[in-house]
Amino acid sequence: MNQLFATTARGFEELLKTELEKLGASQCKIAQGGVHYHADDETLYRTLLWSRLSSRILYPLFSSKVYDDADLYTAVVNFAWQQHFSADDSFVVDFSGTNQAIRHTQYGAMRVKDGIVDYFTRHGQARPQVDKDYPDIRLNVYLNREELNVSLDLSGEALHMRGYRSDTGAAPLRETLAAAIIIRSGWKFGTPLVDPMCGSGTLLIEAAQMEANIAPQLNRLHWGFNRWKKHQQAVWQKVKAEALVQAEQGTQQCTAHFFGLDRDHRVLEKAKQNAENAGVGHLIIFKAADIATLTPPTTEVGTVVCNPPYGERLGATPTLIALYSVFGRRLKQYFAHWQASIFSSELSLLDCLRLRSSRQFKAKNGPLDCIQKNYLISELPEAVKQNEDTGLQFNANNAAPDFANRLNKNIKKIEKWAKQQGIDAYRLYDADLPEYNLAVDRYADHIVVQEYAAPKNIDPQKARQRLLDAVTATLAVTGVESNKLVLKVRQKQKGNNQYEKLANKGDYFFVHEYGAKLWVNLTDYLDTGLFLDHRLTRKMVGEMAKGKDFLNLFSYTGSCTVHAILGGAKSSTTVDMSNTYLNWAEQNFILNNIKGRQHKLIQADCLQWLENAKGQYDLIFVDPPTFSNSKRMENSWDVQRDHLLLLQKLSKLLRRHGTIIFSNNKRGFKMDLAGLEQLGLQAENISAQTLPQDFQRNPHIHNCWRITFK
Repeated sequence: MNQLFATTARGFEELLKTELEKLGASQCKIAQGGVHYHADDETLYRTLLWSRLSSRILYPLFSSKVYDDADLYTAVVNFAWQQHFSADDSFVVDFSGTNQAIRHTQYGAMRVKDGIVDYFTRHGQARPQVDKDYPDIRLNVYLNREELNVSLDLSGEALHMRGYRSDTGAAPLRETLAAAIIIRSGWKFGTPLVDPMCGSGTLLIEAAQMEANIAPQLNRLHWGFNRWKKHQQAVWQKVKAEALVQAEQGTQQCTAHFFGLDRDHRVLEKAKQNAENAGVGHLIIFKAADIATLTPPTTEVGTVVCNPPYGERLGATPTLIALYSVFGRRLKQYFAHWQASIFSSELSLLDCLRLRSSRQFKAKNGPLDCIQKNYLISELPEAVKQNEDTGLQFNANNAAPDFANRLNKNIKKIEKWAKQQGIDAYRLYDADLPEYNLAVDRYADHIVVQEYAAPKNIDPQKARQRLLDAVTATLAVTGVESNKLVLKVRQKQKGNNQYEKLANKGDYFFVHEYGAKLWVNLTDYLDTGLFLDHRLTRKMVGEMAKGKDFLNLFSYTGSCTVHAILGGAKSSTTVDMSNTYLNWAEQNFILNNIKGRQHKLIQADCLQWLENAKGQYDLIFVDPPTFSNSKRMENSWDVQRDHLLLLQKLSKLLRRHGTIIFSNNKRGFKMDLAGLEQLGLQAENISAQTLPQDFQRNPHIHNCWRITFK
């Protein structure tokens, strides 16, 4: 009788124990990460060939107490290795675990290798070779404090590698995990099984192989026991021959009631090839389809099983919310009396299904903590059915109703005003409700949701759920397509972080503002290229600029310069440290058909440029950062500390009857009026006049001053 240990992912131990017992194993005992069991030779091979849940099956060789590397070496070199393999066989050591003396797994593996090699050479035999890629013998060594366990890995390669996947889509499920999901889903043999986002088809292939009675390892060519001296070839051939007969009979009896849908034609081709390789290609019907059109492919009631995408990237969230929301609606409307089993790492996304689960299971998918929820879908009342929208619109009644109501109210008020003003980029919501601490901005047919960083005392999961609910409600209330809703987290930025590149999508489009057209990019940078709260300031500059020489310092994307030139400025000088934003300004010029050498774009540190600037200007607009310690600047900058020095330098460039428009967004900013007076300047606070209607709720970050000579 052989004593064995089958490893599995944490959380699947009980399932594995049940499976092993069905395969004839005895004395099964659950341990963390696997199951100890006893098996005769025939059962040993059967568990290797048939286990769908085990990652590896290990044959324990010996245990020993190990306190240092000398103990490790001694235990290994004194074991009778030639009873299990010969010096002609290559081997590899998989070492895991540490203790106080052996702190690195690579070092532990090296000492085990040294002991095995020295054992054979001491017995007058050739030195066996180490082969990390295709070893004849694979050894599993586990060190837990002072307890050493050394086993022969009878599997060879991990058992999740069934051999049928020639290619996969993004983030494929391990076959062992897919098998566990199917077992836990509640699906019954002989009933339809639908995966509406099937990807490379792993869930359906595992299910079809189960029903067709195809051993999961039937096509494996290399095993860890092939060169093992205790390998019983005749017994193995008997077990495999029985499995071949069962597979042939099972595939003939099984019918094609497995349905795989996916919107990606290329991934479907991979799925079809994988299914053919697994011997179940004739049992699975693959079809290109979008989740928004999902309906039952058969009149029979069955099970929907799915592993929808779930992303760690915040930018993917709106699309995922839309996906899960539409998925839930299609299930409720068309799959009455069906079962559904959905596997995801994001509990809050599962909440977007708006379904009540009957059972749920925890699992790991690599490093991710995941959950599988089972649902029994009840029939909707006919009146509700008729009112259900089958498209990409969402019902916001259950998602952040207070937020949805406020947003809807704001839209009715603001959009009419915006149309009258001739603008299509404006703020719709600005932390109106304390529990939904975010801003919602419209840019033409796009929406940007900016989540302000939550206080540290707020539970992150609760904040995440509120954000998801708010995005769901925003999609519903605005009717914007999910791929045109951009989600950002807004935090206090220091230094030159406003120039940080977030992505490289290059999705530029233009918006209208009082007759100007301005390029925006909602995805690639922290900011969009247009500060919406400066809208009235830009308009005012445009109205003041006719016939004047204009200077725009810290110009960003040059939007204020565009307004000045369209307003009739005689000349313009636009200065910024960032080549990226100056190029952006140039594109804004081209978009508005602005030409001429009198309109200059200069790349420079604005403070250094001022030291040598000699031009004279009638109108100067300056909007410096609150704080900067960029390496590209000679010194750090603080707007409260340094604004007087900046205005002193600007005054030397200002003609006698000229005007400086000075703006910044520091909360609590105080203009040094006494210092200005000593410079012969006077300042008028025009913050209230230049604060747009859609920013009335948050006036503290908008500071704007008109500065002239006394």
